[in-house]
This record gives sequence, C-alpha cells and structure tokens, in this order.
Amino acid sequence: MSDSYLNPGLPQPVPASDGLDTPFWKGLQEEKILLQKCVDCNGWQWGPEWICHRCHSENVEYSEVPGEGIIYSYERVWHPVHPALKEQGPYIVVLVEIPEADHVRLVGNLLGDAHQEVKIGSPVSAAFEHHADAEPSFTLLQWRCCD
Repeated sequence: MSDSYLNPGLPQPVPASDGLDTPFWKGLQEEKILLQKCVDCNGWQWGPEWICHRCHSENVEYSEVPGEGIIYSYERVWHPVHPALKEQGPYIVVLVEIPEADHVRLVGNLLGDAHQEVKIGSPVSAAFEHHADAEPSFTLLQWRCCD
C-alpha cells in the first residue's frame, strides 16, 4: 500500500528503547506479523514481555502468525485525537483477534469506507502500509474486511 490511510503529521511508531518489540516492527516491513511465543509452554502473547505471561519462562521468541483474524471490537472515531487529524473523520479502529495465536489481539485501522457496517466476528486480513520515505522507515498494520 503506497498511500497513507490517515493524514500525514502523526507521530511515527518506533521500536521501544529496550528493543523488545523490534522484531514485530521489522516483520511488518517484510509483510509478516511476528508475535511472541513461549518455547516452553507454546503460549502466544502480545504485547511483548521478557517472560511468558503463562508459565513465566524466559524462553520466548518471535514467530510468524497468519495475517488473518476476526473483529473482536471496534470504534468509529469521529473526533480528532491529534491535530493532524483535524480534517479527517470518521475512521474505524478495530481490535482484531488472531485465532491461530491463542486469540491474542492487535489494534489497527479498518480500511475502506469509514461509514461501512462493522460486525463483531467478521473476518479481516492484514494490510501493510509502508512508509519507506520516513526516517526511520516503518510499516503500519492495517486491516481489510474479507467477507
């Protein structure tokens, strides 16, 4: 995807200073969704942590998950939450559950008509919005309905 979904001027995401989420952001640039998985108990988790949320093992790694999920929740945003968005609205933010990864949930925008009907449980697929000209470059994870 070459055009930005939201207006330019928003703060750009960068990996945390401790580097814990760097594999996630690098994966997005390669159009992959990488989430943490515990090597010991096979549990998936997001947000990233130094230890497993379930068994407290320190043996966690990043693994690829399918770019498909279901809408768990959503919000249609009508009021600007940042000055760069003062001319834009509404837009839809979705919380997407990834069934293949223990139902962890990721946030992103739902692309398409901002007035579209949104149904909880609807399938969505990942859309990667690349910002190669930014310094540093980054990619956002967005979502598209696939009904």
